[in-house]
Amino acid sequence: MRGSSAAWLRELRGLAPALLVVVLLLCLLLPLATVIVDLLLSLSLAAAVLVLVASLHVRRAEDFLGFPSLVLLLTLFRLVLNVSTTRLILTQADAGRVIDAFAALVVRGDLIVGAVMFAVITAIQYLVIARGAERVAEVTARFVLDGMPGQQAAIDADLRAGAIGPREAQERRAALVERSDFFGRMDGVMRWVKGEAIVGLLITATNLIGGLAVGSGRGG
Repeated sequence: MRGSSAAWLRELRGLAPALLVVVLLLCLLLPLATVIVDLLLSLSLAAAVLVLVASLHVRRAEDFLGFPSLVLLLTLFRLVLNVSTTRLILTQADAGRVIDAFAALVVRGDLIVGAVMFAVITAIQYLVIARGAERVAEVTARFVLDGMPGQQAAIDADLRAGAIGPREAQERRAALVERSDFFGRMDGVMRWVKGEAIVGLLITATNLIGGLAVGSGRGG
């Protein structure tokens, strides 16, 4: 009984990412209440801070092998939140308390300041963060993959010389494969993040123009 429960928990843990993606897709299609969007925005900010702190304390890439998948899920989560906030702005002219508080803190109700800050954040997010991270991930993955044959040959040489045993050689090969797989996935994830940054900027511009149009139409 205990063994079947453990197997069921392992199977459920393996299905958790797929179930999360399904839930996010449902949130993408269905309209969400303002309170739920505020809660999800707060959760997204908290998750981003936790991932940042965790990544800063990791010394080796092998210690955080789930990082690419986590970034992918968080990126999809942000896209869902962007669509949900756009739906609220265009249908209810209400972005929620979290976005209102952030806007009041940054732009203080000034449209010109908001436009300037939008341009600055756009430049930083796309030109510096998204493109820079994509380039770093691409170069790192290329160097890691190019260095794999030499590292495998070094492991084989140490095994033939008797410096390491068969078990240690097998562990080193497995660690090498995990490391190359990690940086390969990071390369793909950073391309996804770059695309999400572009879509996020387009959605923000849509919110700005559509929000002004909706507000002017209802105010008029």
